[in-house]
Amino acid sequence: MCLEVRAVRKPAMDFRPAELENFPGYFIRRLQQIAVAVFMEEAQPWGVTPVQFAALSAVIRQPGVDQRSLARLIGFDFSTTGSVIDRLQARGLVERRGSPKDRRVRLLYATSEGERLLKDAEPAVLRAQKRMLDPLPEDRRAQFMEMLTFLIHENNELARAPGPIVAREE
Repeated sequence: MCLEVRAVRKPAMDFRPAELENFPGYFIRRLQQIAVAVFMEEAQPWGVTPVQFAALSAVIRQPGVDQRSLARLIGFDFSTTGSVIDRLQARGLVERRGSPKDRRVRLLYATSEGERLLKDAEPAVLRAQKRMLDPLPEDRRAQFMEMLTFLIHENNELARAPGPIVAREE
């Protein structure tokens, strides 16, 4: 019987990384994962992702928006927004039309099918938002939203794809 002895390598430094649980970014990422999972569960019958829903909603609220402006409105980078619009267009939910002012610019419009989908899916999306906040006591939900809004407002320009400046009350 031969026993194999392996040397245990000691780290070069006595360094212990900080616990992830001490990083707000860790919790924000986890909450985003939860938000997407809840959204997908509620909106599954309509087959839209959170970013597709956001894009379609913004196009309906601002008919004739261009892709670059839409990207800023929903806080996504230009290329991701283009892919999202491609998918929505392939499903017949939005259409691109040439700008009368600039032939290089394509303006976005929701189709009647896109408007119908958004109208039908919106109650499920609102239910998803409520489900995310349900664990918080009702009197803390507004405070939580105020804190999120404050952090986004103060750090918006640090984002790879800054969104619109969210108005907040002082």
